[in-house]
Amino acid sequence: MAHTSDDVVGVDNTFRRKFDREEYLERARERERQEADARVKSKSRGPPVQRKPLKHRDFEVDLESRLGKTQVVTPVAPLSQQAGYYCSVCECVVKDSANYLDHINGKKHQRALGMSMRVERASVEQVKERFEVLKKRRVPGSFTEQDLDERILKQQQEEEERKRQRREKKKEKKKEKAAEEEIEVDPDVAAMMGFGGFSSSKK
Repeated sequence: MAHTSDDVVGVDNTFRRKFDREEYLERARERERQEADARVKSKSRGPPVQRKPLKHRDFEVDLESRLGKTQVVTPVAPLSQQAGYYCSVCECVVKDSANYLDHINGKKHQRALGMSMRVERASVEQVKERFEVLKKRRVPGSFTEQDLDERILKQQQEEEERKRQRREKKKEKKKEKAAEEEIEVDPDVAAMMGFGGFSSSKK
């Protein structure tokens, strides 16, 4: 059966969105202009911030002051009184000591202190000065190679003494065990039973 043009029902495409190419091209051009303006502004801000090179800490990191202590923690307490280690520079709380050390040695914390992660190259003179400072800090006559040799010798002697004592204890235990194994039998009973006597063959 042949269909006529009146029988075919057409598809209604009027619900589809119609795009205005000119409008979208104008939007894209505007976005490109804004990005170019932002690049120009960032370049005109001036040179990048110069940060100081890393320097060693001149204080001890406090990891053990609250060790073994109990503290009541409430959800509304300020950050500095919450559980964990509080960093006043970054205003954050770190839950354990390992992560706290990672944080204070990390890039974010060092930047907040005004330092880059680069280390300044030391000259020969600076290294010599540092050695002198460390030599002066050391307690005179505190530790020498002779002390080390004496300690090693003493430790070896103590170890030998412990081994000797262990061997003696083992011998004593063997003797006690051998004594327990020997059964004490009346000689008359042994003769009656036809045994000459009981004795341990272990020595």
